[in-house]
This record gives sequence, C-alpha cells and structure tokens, in this order.
Amino acid sequence: MTTQAIVLLLTFLAILLVLSYPLGSFIAKLAGNGRVPGFGWLSGLEKVLYRAAGVNPEQGMGWKTYAFALLVFNTLGALAVYLLQRVQQWLPLNPQGFANISPDSAFNTAVSFVSNTNWQGYSGESAMSYLTQMLVLVGQNFFSAATGIAVVFALIRGFSHHSVKAIGNFWVDITRTTLYLLLPLSVIFAVFLMGQGVIQNFDGYKDATLLDPVTYSQPKVGADGQPLKDAQGAPVMETLTTKTQTIAMGPVASQESIKMIGTNGGGFFNANSAHPYENPNYLTNFAQMLSIFLIPAALCFAFGRMVGDIRQGWAVLGAMTILFVVMTIGVLMAEQQIHPLMQALNVDQVTSVLQSGGNMEGKETRFGISASALFAAITTAASCGAVNAMHDSLMPLGGLVPIVLMQFGEVVFGGVGSGLYGMLIFAILAVFIAGLMIGRTPEYLGKKIQSYEMKMTAIVILVTPALVLVGTAIAVMADAGKAGIANPGAHGFSEMLYAFTSAANNNGSAFAGLSANTLFYNIMLAIAMWFGRFAMIVPILAIAGSLAAKKRLEVNAGTMPTHGWMFISLLVGTVVLISVLNYVPALALGPVVEHLQLFAAH
Repeated sequence: MTTQAIVLLLTFLAILLVLSYPLGSFIAKLAGNGRVPGFGWLSGLEKVLYRAAGVNPEQGMGWKTYAFALLVFNTLGALAVYLLQRVQQWLPLNPQGFANISPDSAFNTAVSFVSNTNWQGYSGESAMSYLTQMLVLVGQNFFSAATGIAVVFALIRGFSHHSVKAIGNFWVDITRTTLYLLLPLSVIFAVFLMGQGVIQNFDGYKDATLLDPVTYSQPKVGADGQPLKDAQGAPVMETLTTKTQTIAMGPVASQESIKMIGTNGGGFFNANSAHPYENPNYLTNFAQMLSIFLIPAALCFAFGRMVGDIRQGWAVLGAMTILFVVMTIGVLMAEQQIHPLMQALNVDQVTSVLQSGGNMEGKETRFGISASALFAAITTAASCGAVNAMHDSLMPLGGLVPIVLMQFGEVVFGGVGSGLYGMLIFAILAVFIAGLMIGRTPEYLGKKIQSYEMKMTAIVILVTPALVLVGTAIAVMADAGKAGIANPGAHGFSEMLYAFTSAANNNGSAFAGLSANTLFYNIMLAIAMWFGRFAMIVPILAIAGSLAAKKRLEVNAGTMPTHGWMFISLLVGTVVLISVLNYVPALALGPVVEHLQLFAAH
C-alpha cells in the first residue's frame, strides 16, 4: 500500500472523528424530543405539521403501533414514487419529453428508493424527468434515511428506558430527523457542491458540436431493448458515427447532497459520482466520502449518550472502524497491483497524475487509485451505493471487498440508522454467545437477553443471507437470469451475487456488467430490497419493545463489561463469523475462482 493511500485513509478517519463527535451530541438531544438548540425557528413548522396530520407528539407508541405507522408511511411512499413515474410524460418539468417508465422498472425503482437502496436499473439522465427526480426520488432520499434513524432511536430507547411500553412516536421521530438533521445538512452540502461546480438548473439538455466526429461500436438492441446476440452468444455490434454530444442538465446538487448524507446512493446521472457534474474534483470527492460516514459515525456517539455511557458508543465505533480499516487495506492493496495480463504485455497503466501504475481500469483520472478504492470501501460499508469508479473493473480480490462489506450486514458504519441498529443486533448475539460460554444469563446495557430477543435476533441475522443466496441461486438456474450476464464464467456469477447482495442489504451499487433492467431482475431485486429492509425492521422494533418493558439491572461483579477491548474483539469476531458461515461457499465460486484463474493465466 502506498504512502499516499495511508495518508488519505488516516486523514479521512481523523476528520470524520472531529466532525461526528459534536454531531452525535446534537442527535442525542434530537432524539430526546425536547427543544432543539439553535433551531427554534423550525419548531413552529414542526407544530404546524403535527396539527395538520392530527398527530399528538406527546403520545408514545408501543412497538406494534410504531411498526404499523412505519410500514404504512413507507408503503404510501412507494405508491407515490410508482405513480409519478407512470405519468411523468404528462407532467411539467420534463424538458426532454421523457416517456412514462415501464411498470416493472417503476415498481423496482419505487421499492428501491423507499427501502434506502437506490438500486437503479435505468439511466437517470435519459429516463427520469426533473419533477420525478426532485419530487419523489429526492423526497424518498429524505424519508427513507429518516426512517432508518427513527428505528435506531426506538431501539436505543429500548435499552435506555425501563418498565415502559412506549418506544417513542414514529411521526415525531421522522419529522424531527428530517427537519433538524437531514434538511439543514443537505442544504449546507448542496451549497458547497454548487460552489465546486456541481450543476443546479432546470435548463433543457445542450448539444455541443464535436471538433472531430467520433466513430464507435456498441451492442445492437432489439425491439425489447435488450442486446441482440449471435449464434455463439456474442453480442451483435453496430458501428455509429456522431458529430454532436448531448450534455445533460438538471437540479443535480440538491439530489447529490442528500444522496450522500442519507447514504442513499442514487445518482442523477448513470455514471453516478464518477460524473463530473456530480463529483467535479478531488475536494468534492473527499467531502462526499466524509458525508457518507458522517451520520452513521455520529449515531454511535448519540447511542453512548442516550444510554448514559459514552464508552458504549466508543466500543461500537471501535468495532466498526477495525472492520473498515482491515477491509479498506484489502481493496487498496488489490487495486495498486498492475493487472497481470497487462503486465505480461509490458503495459504500465500510468494514466493518472495522482497514481502511477496499478489497476486504473474503470477509474477516473481526477481521483486516482487510492481515492477510488477508498470510495468503493466507504460506499459499500455504509450501504450508500454511490460509486466514483466502476466496481465491475476492480481486480477480483478488490471486487471481493465491497461484496464482503455488504455481506457483513451493512453494519460497518452502515446506512444512517440501519448500520447502528444492525451492529446492536450483533452485540446482542455477541453477549448471548459470551453468556453461553460462562454459564450466565446474558445482559447488554442492563437488560437481560432472553429467548424472545434471540428469536427476533435470529430472524434479523438470517433474513438477508436467505434473500441473497436464494435469489442468486434462482438467477443462476433461470434463463432470464443468465440472459443478463455480459461476462460469462466466474465474473458473471460475481455480478449476480453482487446484485442480490446489494439489493438485500439495501446498498444499491452494482458490478454494472449485468443487464438488470428486465422483468426478471426488476421483480426479483425488488423483492430482495423490500424484505431486506422491512423484514429486519419489524423484528428489531419487537426487540426494542421487549427491552423497554424490562427493568434495568444494576452492574455487579458478574456483569460482562461491554465497553472494553475484549467486547470489541468479541463483536468483531461475531460479525466476521456469521458472514463466513453464510457466504464463503458463494464467494469461492465468484471472486476467489476469478482471482485464481487470472493469475493462473498469467
């Protein structure tokens, strides 16, 4: 690993710590449902919203009521996203006259954005109107992120409260999170991005005349929009010449800011954060990486303050950081190797002023290898899914790291809210395992972990591996699944595995070599996204309700400390062990085999 990569990683972690610590204190106050310092001018709007919706902010909810409100809100959100896509052709703010989105693609996109996955089977700049992008896609970027934070608030209250039935009020949690946290941060970040060159307008697309006509080849598509293939299964190519370039416009900065801060990941453009209008330079790239981790890291400190022991927050953050650093070193080392087949041809991929040598395929020269590899680790650790380089072009072991980070359950910082509540579920499992080893009833933060909590924990931990592995198996066996593979063999299997891993864990990034905008993948991935989100949230809220009803036990000589290195090690080991048991056979068929084949050929 180069010195540049080490400095970049350490600088990133140091600045993240400086920014997230005070934000964690603010979030803890926000979750307390009291007056938010410095935002008194918004309190009036908050009261108006409650009055208009008929919500009593003082009334607490049991876990079933909380879960019901959450599911209804998100179901209605999915319906709104679907309907607007189906009628966008007849609505304003559509200067390009884009047609209505097909039913299956609209269904997939609706589930995707509501579940905080933001998987995109379409190309945003050639499919979605400005109104669709702004009103429902950006809207769900806020609401899905706020939903995740609301759930983690409820779970933390389960630990911090005792002998009560209420775990909070969903409508209050989602309103305050949106008004006081997500919206202000997004406005500030959007202004910064505009200052650096990210566009924000409602202009029609521009046509620029090229100095030299460009001749290129591309796969020919049939009437169904899918690539045509010859008798041997190879794509049928067509040669085209163009004298102009269409430059897309649009309200990009406002979507880019919440896309990162809310760990959503859905880009205005198909190239996502590799596009210069979304991510113009090295400074914006660094800022975007920080924004992805900012709230997930701050929530760890908020957790410590809410349970009355900041050391608990440091312990969870420490476990996340250890896993992140180890995995990031892996992808940095993999991508700083020269591709062996290129090396055999004496080709040194010196294409970036920021990096000499290494694997520059699929990476932007304005970022270089280190910043691209670090971004890949951050976006898959945090369930964001935004990309500044094409993961399909990573080295086999480089591509293994993003897959594994997602397969950890998106708990290495993870999405806003979802990362922390996922890690706390692993903490419950870790103390249960420790309790079995020492023959003592397990406790975490003064609450006994009993059979009910373990049943719900088992559901949470097993639901995503089931969705990933069953979905991948169906895709491998089905002709409709195999038809989308552009790269046969081990890499093609990795593309399928990555797609279902990304969907079920609500990440949204892709290997990009898979043609996924088909009826088969739109339906299958939507199922994985919906249940990967809500089949986890409901049992987590059940755990929160069960814990809140219990008395809080006093610390005694037999209580296992959950803030020291022994617990951090146990927590890290539990996360890794569960992932290994679930996914190693599948990984062996994909990136591991591809790595062995690549270097065997060399």
